[in-house]
Amino acid sequence: MASGTTSTPRSPLSKAKYGGQLVWWFLRNPIENSLALRERRAGRRSGWQAGTAYPAEADWERQLHTVWGAAWPCAEHKTFDEIWSSAVAELERQGLVVGREAFGGWDDGDRALARAAWCIVRHTAPERIVETGVGRGLTTRTILEALKLEGRGHLWSVDRPPPLSPSLKRQTGAAVPEELRSYWTYVHGSSRRRLPKIVADIERVDLFVHDSMHTTRNVEFELDCVWPALRSGGVALVDDIDMNLAFSRFTERHREVRHVIALSDDGQRRFGLIAKTEAHGAAGDSLGSPTENPA
Repeated sequence: MASGTTSTPRSPLSKAKYGGQLVWWFLRNPIENSLALRERRAGRRSGWQAGTAYPAEADWERQLHTVWGAAWPCAEHKTFDEIWSSAVAELERQGLVVGREAFGGWDDGDRALARAAWCIVRHTAPERIVETGVGRGLTTRTILEALKLEGRGHLWSVDRPPPLSPSLKRQTGAAVPEELRSYWTYVHGSSRRRLPKIVADIERVDLFVHDSMHTTRNVEFELDCVWPALRSGGVALVDDIDMNLAFSRFTERHREVRHVIALSDDGQRRFGLIAKTEAHGAAGDSLGSPTENPA
C-alpha cells in the first residue's frame, strides 16, 4: 500500500449532498446493503474481532514460497518494487492522490496483496486469472505486468465503480497502460451478476483475487462460485478479510485447504490466501510445480 491519505473535510452542504447520495445508493441496493448492516451488527453482538479471528502470520511470504518450492528471499521482489513504484507514479502524474480512502472513501490496492499476486504469477505461471474489484488498478497492473513477462495468460476483472461520483468511474483502471490491455478483459458490473458467466465461459481458474464488496455474503458467494473451477494447485487471494466472517467460514468448511493470513504493509488490514491442494486432497500438498524464473 502506498502511503495513506485522509479525505478532504467536507463542508456542511457537501455532507448533506453526500448523505443524500448514500440514501439513494442504499435504496437502489436495499437487500445487499441491509444484509451488510445486519452482518456488522451480528459481528459486534457476538464479540467477533478480526485480530482474534485472523491472527496475521509474520512469515507469510516465506511460507508461500516454501509451498511452491520457490527460493526465499524472493528474487522477484526487486522487479515488483520497480513496477509498483511506476504504477503509483503514473497515478500521481494524472493528479490522483494514492492511499487509503483516496478512491471515494475506498482504499487503493494494498502493496502486500499486489506483491503476493506478483509472486504467485511469476512462480506458478497461471494462465486464467479472475479478479473482482479494480478501482484504479494497482493490483490489476501488477498482475498484467507479470503476465507480460510470462508472455502468456489472461486476466478477467469484474468491477462496478462507486456510483456516487462520476469522476471515480473515469479513474477505473487508470494505472493500467494501453500496452498491457491485450492481456486484460474488463467486465463492468457486480460480481453477483457477472462472475458466474465468466467462470462458466473460461471453465478453469488458476488464480482468483477478491477485492470487491467485503461483506460476508458477497465474499462467500464469490468463493463458492469460483471454487469448483479453481484448479488443483490454484490460489485464491481474499483482501480485507478482517471486515467479515467469510474467510473463517470458508476455511472451516474446507479443512483440506492450506491457508495463510497476511498483514498489509501498513499494518491496517489483513488478507488471506487459500491454496486448493492437489486433487482437493490432504493438506500439505504443493500449490503446483514451480516454474523457472527467466534469466
